[in-house]
Amino acid sequence: MTTVTESELLRDALGLLRGREEVAERLLASSAKHSFDPDKELDWAAPFEDGKWFWPPELLSLYDTPLWRKMSEEQRQELSRHEAASLGSLGIWFEIILMQLLVRHIYDKSVTSNHVRYALTEIADECRHSMMFARMIKKSGSPDYPVPRLYHNLARVLKTVSTTPGSFAATLLGEEILDWMQRLTFPDDRVQTLMRGVTRIHVVEEARHVRYAREELRRQMVTAPSWERELTRVSCGQAARVFSICFVNPKVYENVGLDRHEAVAQVKASGHRREVMQNGARRLTDFLDDIGVLQGVGRRLWRSSGLLA
Repeated sequence: MTTVTESELLRDALGLLRGREEVAERLLASSAKHSFDPDKELDWAAPFEDGKWFWPPELLSLYDTPLWRKMSEEQRQELSRHEAASLGSLGIWFEIILMQLLVRHIYDKSVTSNHVRYALTEIADECRHSMMFARMIKKSGSPDYPVPRLYHNLARVLKTVSTTPGSFAATLLGEEILDWMQRLTFPDDRVQTLMRGVTRIHVVEEARHVRYAREELRRQMVTAPSWERELTRVSCGQAARVFSICFVNPKVYENVGLDRHEAVAQVKASGHRREVMQNGARRLTDFLDDIGVLQGVGRRLWRSSGLLA
């Protein structure tokens, strides 16, 4: 395969790609203007408000199921507290993976480039986000909800052997669906003020991370050899399946007094839940389809995950 240098013009189905340095320069400027210190930005000492949710009810996994209709309003809001903690735990897991993938990505690149400088800026953002989510979980009084040990250990393999396009595809999977939900959360005055503040900070800063990952994945899908593009399709599809399984830890249901197996079965059968997850993934799946990631086995894996209609 012909090697394409940075100075050459690159194009894909979405049009001409901007140079790495130009993209990074713009993202660095945005970071300088719109970055937050959650320890100072948020009022962690304020008590939670009575009668408010920790996550919008329509985004909760059991919403509009037979179990939901039997639950009291208090139990539904308790479910929101635990699901918020589960999503925060999932977010920390993804961000720790992402930080290692970013370090691997820049290891052989010029340390004085804007591209590397922005990657280091993003790593600093993700450190703050992980600490913010952990503090939110502790403040809420919920336990943390680690992913199952199998997937925790599989991620060790991913962090070690993932190729560059696979790394950025997995990054977008971890960022974009949660970002869609958080964009519905931070303006919702039914939700706890602290939760709205946490999601607002995350949305603002993640917008830059998504842009960086999208631009790099586009570049990789143009320049990578065919075997690596095919591996990306398969690994991305498998990651989508793992993500959908791990999205809400089933222990959440036990901790609010529900039968775990019945709750999981009703979530799987819920048309509303399926629609929520597919709506959350649609912007990402449209993008991945445009750049050639959703093909063959990879597309079938995405369909089996429930995230692609």
